[in-house]
Amino acid sequence: MSAVEATVEATREPVRRRRMAPSTRLLRSELRLIGGRRRNQAGLAVLAAVPILMAVVVRFFSSGPGENDGPNFLSSVTANGLFVPLAALGVEVAMFLPLAMSMLAGDSIAGEANIGTLRYLLTVPVDRTRLLAVKYASLCIGALWGVAAVVVPGAIVGLALFGAGPLPTLSGTQLTFGEGLWRVLLVSLYLSAGLAAFAAIGLFISTLTEQPIGAAIAAMIVNIVAWILDQVPQLDWLHPWLFMHDWLSFADLMRDPIHWANLTHGLWIDLAYAVVFWLLAWARFSGKDVTS
Repeated sequence: MSAVEATVEATREPVRRRRMAPSTRLLRSELRLIGGRRRNQAGLAVLAAVPILMAVVVRFFSSGPGENDGPNFLSSVTANGLFVPLAALGVEVAMFLPLAMSMLAGDSIAGEANIGTLRYLLTVPVDRTRLLAVKYASLCIGALWGVAAVVVPGAIVGLALFGAGPLPTLSGTQLTFGEGLWRVLLVSLYLSAGLAAFAAIGLFISTLTEQPIGAAIAAMIVNIVAWILDQVPQLDWLHPWLFMHDWLSFADLMRDPIHWANLTHGLWIDLAYAVVFWLLAWARFSGKDVTS
């Protein structure tokens, strides 16, 4: 190779590297779109208001510790402020958090089709598989945002009103504040994984219609039906296979030592639902005739 050829090849190499490097511009654009919508901001505000309201009510209107009705975490709120986000998650995981994910997932594909931007988006050299992967990645990040909207303000208000210190576990032992904070983080990640699996169901439904509200309602109906089926004793053989069956097992992360059996099963179920329904969404979307 001559010196001139070597120079030309050297100048081409950085260009190749830039072309081969994966771009996050589409993901960042999707996240800005999700975060910039007023209805999504309002939804996050509602999620954040629940732990704040719970903490204020327990602090100023409770007749005394140990007399609060509700989940075990709620009755322990006065012992440590970190129980506030845990109690709020126990309340919101059945309805408010899935509702937020239903709205995001329903809007992912159907919303683009409804306002006519999906066709123009696909005219840009964006592969449909990549687009669907970016849409789902943004939903997974949205799940983290939703859980964080509950945990962060709940922890701040809880620690301000009830203080920190050793965290009592469900096993009767105590954790240091740092260990307790780590357990709350694990709870947040565990529930985010469950919501991400549910988002895959919503993403698939969103590829079936061009009406985002209809897709969101359908996803929420799936969630409600699943919770109902989980309460029917005659269907106990089905319960372990429902996507939300192990969501409340996040309480096992507050035991000492941690009980991993239900948690591990729940994560495997999350992975199975995420893979199966993303592939179903891909099969539908890759061959879909986009007319709007």
